[in-house]
Amino acid sequence: MNINLEEMLSIDSVILCFTLILFLPIAVLFVECIAALLPKKKINKNQAITSSSRPTVAVLIAAHDEEVVIGNTIANILPQLSDRDRLIVIADNCSDRTASIVKNFDVTLLERRNSLHQGKGYALDYGLWSMQQNPSDVVIILDADCHIQPNYIESLAYKAMASGRPVQPINLLYRANNSDLKSAISELAFVVKNLVRPQGLAKLNLPCLVTMGTAYPWSVINQVPLASGNLVEDMQLGIDLAIAGNPPLFCSDAKVTGVLPLKDRAATTQRTRWEHGHLSTLQTQVPRLIKESWRQKRMDLLAIAFDLCVPPLSFLVILWSIVATIGLTVVVAEGKLNSAICWITIEGLLLFLAIFLAWGKFGRKIIPFKSLVNVPLYIMWKLPIYFQFLIKPQQKWIRTERDIVSTQSSVQPRTQIAELSYKE
Repeated sequence: MNINLEEMLSIDSVILCFTLILFLPIAVLFVECIAALLPKKKINKNQAITSSSRPTVAVLIAAHDEEVVIGNTIANILPQLSDRDRLIVIADNCSDRTASIVKNFDVTLLERRNSLHQGKGYALDYGLWSMQQNPSDVVIILDADCHIQPNYIESLAYKAMASGRPVQPINLLYRANNSDLKSAISELAFVVKNLVRPQGLAKLNLPCLVTMGTAYPWSVINQVPLASGNLVEDMQLGIDLAIAGNPPLFCSDAKVTGVLPLKDRAATTQRTRWEHGHLSTLQTQVPRLIKESWRQKRMDLLAIAFDLCVPPLSFLVILWSIVATIGLTVVVAEGKLNSAICWITIEGLLLFLAIFLAWGKFGRKIIPFKSLVNVPLYIMWKLPIYFQFLIKPQQKWIRTERDIVSTQSSVQPRTQIAELSYKE
C-alpha cells in the first residue's frame, strides 16, 4: 500500500500530538518522585504547635456489612481518643451483625437504611448531620477495615487546627503474609501513589489529593455536601474543598494502613472501583480545576489538576506502550526517525526512571529487584479493568469482600444509639 507524503505528515502529526499530551502526566510523575527524594525540611521550633489542649475529635466510620472487621477497627481506634472525643459508626444498610458488634463498644451508633441512596458518601453525610448541634473541632474519616498507627489522632488533630485545612496522612495497603507476587506489586503501586507522590508535593510546598483517613476542621468539612454515590468520594471531597479555598496538606507523621484482599475477585472489585473512579474524576475534575485556577488566579489549583491528570500507574505505562508501539511502527514504515519518536524515548526514560527511583528509595523491602520483571504480568491482569472502563465504566459503589480476620473484640455494651430524623 502506497502512502503519499501528505498522509505520512498527517500520521506523524497525530502521533506527535498524542505524545505531547502524554508528556504532561509523565513529567508530573517524574517531578513528584524526584522531589520525594529531597531531604526532609527541618521544623522551626518557633513554628511548633503550642496549644495547651488538644482539639476535640470526632471519628466517622461508614460501615456496610462489616461484621468481619469492624470490632478490630474500633478496638484499634479507641485507645487514641480522649474523653472529649467521639467515635461515630454509621451502620449503613447493613444485613449482617455490624450494628450488634458496634453496640459492644463505648461509641455512637447510627443505623441508616435507604435503598435509593447507597454508598459511603451518603452514610458520611448522615454522620455529619448528626453532629450539627454539637460539632467537634476536627472530623476524621476512616474506613471500617483500617488500622491507625501510634499518635495518628493527635498528629492530625493538631495540624488540622493549626492550618485550618484538610490534612491527609500516609495511607498504605499491605499484602497479607501468604499473598502472591501480584499483591506485592500492588503494595508497591500504593506506596508510589500514596507516599512517594504526596511526599514530593509536600516538599515542593504544594497540596495533595485526598484518599482516606483525612482530618478536617469542622468549619471546613461543613462547607460541602458529602451525600453522593461517587466511587472515590474522598478524592472528590478534597477537590471540592480545594476549590472552596482549603487545599489539603500532607502529613508524614501520621499513618493509616489496611490489608490488600487475598481473593482475586475481591481484589478486582476493589481495583475496579478505585481506578474507574480515578479515571472518571480525572475526566471531569481536571478541566474544572484548570478553569477555577484561572478564575481565582490560584496556582495551587493548577498543581492539583496536574497531580490528578496522572492516571493509575499501570494505565500510564499501557498508554505509553501503545504510543511507543505505533511510533516505532511508523518509523519502520517511513524508514527514518521523526520528532515523535524522540519525545516517546524521553517519556519512556522519565517514566521508568521515576518508577525505579521510587522503588529504590521506598520499595526495595516490598519487592526484590529480580521480581520487577513480573510487573508486565501485573499490568496484563489490570487490562480488563481498563477495557471495561472504555466499554462500560463502573458507576455504582460496590463493597469489597473482606477476608476473615481474628475474633472480634468485645466489651460491655455502652453504645449510644442515636434516634435521628434525617432527610436525603
